[in-house]
Amino acid sequence: MANRPKKSKLSRQVMNSKYTDAILTRKAQGSSLRFWNALMDDDKETVTSLLDHESTLTPNTIFDTSDVDEWKNYGSNFRRLRLWSLSYEQELTTPLHITASRGYNDCLRHLLLRGAEVDLAPGGKTPLHEACENAMTESVRLLLAFGACTNAISEDGLSPLHYCNSTESLECAKLVLTYGANVNCQSEEEEDTPLHIAAQNGLEEHLKLYLQYGADVHKKNNEGLTPLNTACAQPHRAEDTDRYYHMCKELVDRGAKVTVCDLDRVSPLHNACKVANHKVVELLLEQGARVNDMNYSGNTPLHNILQVVPFKLEHYPERTVRALLNYGAIRLWPGSIPKVLQVCSPSPRTIEVLINCYDRLKDTTGWEESVPFTVLVKYPEFYESLFTLSSKPRSLQHLARHVVRTYLDGRLRKVIPKLRLPPIFEKYLMLAFEDYLY
Repeated sequence: MANRPKKSKLSRQVMNSKYTDAILTRKAQGSSLRFWNALMDDDKETVTSLLDHESTLTPNTIFDTSDVDEWKNYGSNFRRLRLWSLSYEQELTTPLHITASRGYNDCLRHLLLRGAEVDLAPGGKTPLHEACENAMTESVRLLLAFGACTNAISEDGLSPLHYCNSTESLECAKLVLTYGANVNCQSEEEEDTPLHIAAQNGLEEHLKLYLQYGADVHKKNNEGLTPLNTACAQPHRAEDTDRYYHMCKELVDRGAKVTVCDLDRVSPLHNACKVANHKVVELLLEQGARVNDMNYSGNTPLHNILQVVPFKLEHYPERTVRALLNYGAIRLWPGSIPKVLQVCSPSPRTIEVLINCYDRLKDTTGWEESVPFTVLVKYPEFYESLFTLSSKPRSLQHLARHVVRTYLDGRLRKVIPKLRLPPIFEKYLMLAFEDYLY
């Protein structure tokens, strides 16, 4: 790839006559130390003086920063400078990288005006990559004004847009796109687009920006994940539920397909259930996600949510379970209920909606032993109502609900609103939580 700063290419680049003066020698270490410290301190006056009076220093001087220990006495700003070699382990940087990554814009401008190579990348990244990674908006603006390549590929196979991976980097992304960055460029190994990166990091505003610039919502990475599947798969805190919902809705509104699976036949719905985002689950179901599809491991979306219930209590996993059942998820085999109780009992409402899918349960042997004592103590009334189900019939009201739900099967969400029932009846039919089993 023409724009990628490969090691072999850079070695030839540095060794040719254009860059001969950039190579550090041991005789130049004294001035090099002063140059380094001036750059790290954003000391434009000293930088200017050294460039004016030290012939060994140029705006394209290359620093090797791979060994700190021998030079620790030079202060916290300094990392060892060494003679250039072709060792892959070296960490190489330039004055432009130092100033651009830290937002030292006066020094950065001075270096650019003195002829610093704006796309030089001895360490594998250009200064623009580093400015984007560190969300240095004004540095990005300067580099672009001096001709920085917006589609340069780093040694890790990433474009500058891929490095706009924090909330603070939004303005950097806007600038890079304004200067012609390819919004659909894919990373070389994972084949992620910037839209995938935004989805992974929960960057709602970045995602909207990329969509405005024509980002492809159907693009898959090397695992077969679309941006929608990526957003659905990302674990997040309960307080971020709405943010991920809004991102998924934006993708769906732009035409993202909710039934597209990855290479393991994992759908967006599988992933949304695994992270227990009930709002995203309901969105996908409303858009036609297939509730009983199995992945290559044999799991349906219902299996995925039940496996994570004890770890996602703050995400209200019972709402995800209820949504799946109301959209026609195949109910559990009764023989598996003891195991489900063992795993899911810390969420009584999850157990409630599962049990309310049956008109009767004949065998409750071992149920009480399946629930940890600490859970029984915390929710005594609910579990007492559960354990007595085998000794008395379900209420007539529940039996009527069961008949209606069985008759409508997977059509519940479509038919119930058309019946114009009183809200309390409608909620009951849709398995409203009562915290008790009748």
